Amino acid sequence: QVQLVESGGGLVQAGGSLRLSCAASGRTFSSYAMGWFRQAPGKEREFVATISWSGSITSYADSVKGRFIISRDNAKNTVDLQMNSLKPEDTAVYYCAGGTNTYLRAKDYRYWGQGTQVTVSS
Repeated sequence: QVQLVESGGGLVQAGGSLRLSCAASGRTFSSYAMGWFRQAPGKEREFVATISWSGSITSYADSVKGRFIISRDNAKNTVDLQMNSLKPEDTAVYYCAGGTNTYLRAKDYRYWGQGTQVTVSS
């Protein structure tokens, strides 16, 4: 069992940066791939980034590639999402998720946090 808690969301101007963090409980965190997803009002939850259990494999949505960086620290049971050059269209609730592989679909992740709001003003 893994419990996930996101933090770091907030309001930022376009072009700014935010760093989201996801803290995991449970001794098996390091065996899970982790992902970040987001959901804007009226839209489906969409993939943002994923990282393998070792951190050696990462994958990003085209919309965030080159702007966002996913990383993890298995000693601290955390996975972070550094978001740079933010755009108004990045506004959404951001969720971290745990799964058995670096999946791109939300339905393939077993564990979910409660989400943290990111709002980017123009």
